[in-house]
Amino acid sequence: MDDKIELKPPVEVRYREELEALEALDTERKPQNWRLSPRAVRTFILGSGDPLEWNGRKITVRKKYLGNDALVERCIITLAGSRGLMLVGEPGTAKTMLSELLSAAISGTSLNTIQGTAGTTEDMIKYSWNYALLLAKGPTREALVPSPLYIGMEQGILTRFEEITRTPAEIQDSLISVLSDKVLNVPELGDRGILFAKAGFNVIGTANTRDKGVNEMSSALKRRFNFETVMPIRDVALEKQIILNEVKELARENHMDMMADEDVAEILASTFHELREGVSSMGHRIDRPSAVMSTAEAVSVYFQTMLTAYYYGDSRMDMGCLVQNLVGAVQKENGDDLEKLRGYFQTVIRDKGGKEGGLWSSYYEARKYLR
Repeated sequence: MDDKIELKPPVEVRYREELEALEALDTERKPQNWRLSPRAVRTFILGSGDPLEWNGRKITVRKKYLGNDALVERCIITLAGSRGLMLVGEPGTAKTMLSELLSAAISGTSLNTIQGTAGTTEDMIKYSWNYALLLAKGPTREALVPSPLYIGMEQGILTRFEEITRTPAEIQDSLISVLSDKVLNVPELGDRGILFAKAGFNVIGTANTRDKGVNEMSSALKRRFNFETVMPIRDVALEKQIILNEVKELARENHMDMMADEDVAEILASTFHELREGVSSMGHRIDRPSAVMSTAEAVSVYFQTMLTAYYYGDSRMDMGCLVQNLVGAVQKENGDDLEKLRGYFQTVIRDKGGKEGGLWSSYYEARKYLR
């Protein structure tokens, strides 16, 4: 068995061929120290349409972000300027994926990342020390252990700050002077401890609106960022396509020889869309669950069902298993949400099953698992 197989290769590895082709063919204006021009970054994220001719081959640059194209363009331009970029929105709206794509295309790596938690400290953001070397040689650059912000400034690359509002406010505010002056001071190194950021450095932050009020960002820090709100997918057909794209990629990464079922994806996309919006396509009013009914959660429900079919079944999606996984997603935060899901099945799914038949009927019959 090959123990070097990566469960989830970073974006720059997964799409290496596309990035190399775009870089080789890129003749547009680039901000200093960017791997690709803004136009090529846009193409990498939103797709090229026609294949690219490179090294005697045709390389298809597929659309990776199926959301608001104009939002992507604004994000790229923000990062070309002096202000940071803050992506905000509901959980599961692909904020992290978008920040990874931007970082890989602009800096060549998506791994220079701070993961915000209640336990994040300032040295996790800026720098810490190798204490053995510190005791042996004193405060030298060799003894300094750079954290993502230091690395970004030193190398002129992007630093990603995930879930910034999960981080204590005083730790968040350590970014203010860095974003304002693009300078980081290491007092222990004396005159040699002033680090000036190289061109290309910037910060991409993400924050969930569900975390609003947990550790609210200060006004001073907010002014250092341009905010972009990533909205949930409003179109059922687009949400279905995202589910299919993601589960196909997950199946490939897990070496599963199983095709994705488009009809099941359509049912799941419709279910998540209606529960999230509080109204069905047939005009029923629906009690919305408090759980996060995001596209990312829909992908998880589908893939869990797909795994069960692949390993336990005959590679055919089972609606009973789908409903069981749906229950797990819906009552994750509040057990009372299960009653809302039962009401949804007793009205919306019952009527669709009677009207559409087929899988919708099987879906309705699987309501026995709503317990």
